[in-house]
Amino acid sequence: MSDDPKQHGAEHVEQDIVESIVHKMPIVLPVAGAILMFLLAFIAVFMA
Repeated sequence: MSDDPKQHGAEHVEQDIVESIVHKMPIVLPVAGAILMFLLAFIAVFMA
């Protein structure tokens, strides 16, 4: 019908936002965790 994939071909392929971020997760998650632990430790030392 109006959304026939054979008509459009491969001219317009949308990139999924999640798929563009997933390959960076093994680097981003540990770095974010380290920053969070540093900030929490800093707050604990500052409050003590």
